[in-house]
Amino acid sequence: MGARVAMFDPSHPREKPCGGGITGRALDLVAGAVDRRSIESITIRSARFLPDGGIDRAPGADPGAAVVDLDDGALVVSSRSVFDRALLSAAVNAGAAHLPLRVLDVAIDGGEATVHTGSAAYRAGFVIGADGANSLVRRRLARMFRRDQLSIATGYFADGVTSDEIVLQLLPAGYLWSFPRPDHLGIGICAPADASETAGSLRRVTADWIRGSGLAPGARLRAYSWPIPTLAPADFERLGVAGSRWCLIGDAAGLVDPITREGIYFALASAAWAADALAGGAAGRCYAARVRDEAVPELARAATLKALFFQPWFTKQLTGALQASAAIRRVMADLIAGRQRYATLTWRLLGTFELGLAWRSLIARNTRRAL
Repeated sequence: MGARVAMFDPSHPREKPCGGGITGRALDLVAGAVDRRSIESITIRSARFLPDGGIDRAPGADPGAAVVDLDDGALVVSSRSVFDRALLSAAVNAGAAHLPLRVLDVAIDGGEATVHTGSAAYRAGFVIGADGANSLVRRRLARMFRRDQLSIATGYFADGVTSDEIVLQLLPAGYLWSFPRPDHLGIGICAPADASETAGSLRRVTADWIRGSGLAPGARLRAYSWPIPTLAPADFERLGVAGSRWCLIGDAAGLVDPITREGIYFALASAAWAADALAGGAAGRCYAARVRDEAVPELARAATLKALFFQPWFTKQLTGALQASAAIRRVMADLIAGRQRYATLTWRLLGTFELGLAWRSLIARNTRRAL
């Protein structure tokens, strides 16, 4: 569109502590810039849900596991160093300048923004903070996330082992996962950051799961930890993502699914919204309105459902329903692929004979507690 764009990032190429799952709808957002065939990835064929107590049993041999088949293109997993490099190259090829410099400060003064590095100050008409949960732009121009607004994702990269299946075990308020990449597995756990567990204790749980399940025999394990925004319904109601000369996108804006903690789709979508807003004028206000209209309703619904979704009673019911019902498995497959919106999830589940009664009972139980 003719804009002069500078990207400040000293870290490329690099791996990221992320499952790396990219839904088909996320890839569609960058289809015009990135050739999907050029991204080395694993096409996921199925998702295996382990039942409560399955932590010490091999996923492939657990008779209580529920397997959800996925169609081609529903979900791929790529190394983030590969996927992000493809995005960066596309931006550079489109005319953006990549400056491998660390930003130390950002300020808005009158009609322009100033980006400070260790060696120089750069002036711009607008700043986009795409710098994650620990966003410097957010800290300087908005308000940093509170601890209760974050989850901890921690675990291990298991080198030399891969698969075409993701493995999930639901836990209270979070889950354990194994996501295959072309040359390793990303195995980890996600839990609220304000809980009593530390990153170290959560990694020990993950290590026990790896040993007990046989997911990565003989693999070299590399530890990682990273915060993920996990906002509550009230947080989305007052979400601040932009000003007259700045905006936040992706994790920096808090645009992460509170149930799955998936953020790649909304990172790409919010980047496109920011570009559209900049091209149209009144960028900050237009971008904030777009986020409010297209992201907040869906994410706020997920935040509302989260309290129900991770209750042990319901996760047990869900695993059993996934085993028994093809209809429930289709709902879950669409949820994993990003095709099932939370706005219609409850009614679609209620429309299935197998889970409808369980879901009604769960909602009734929580309603009585609230009263």
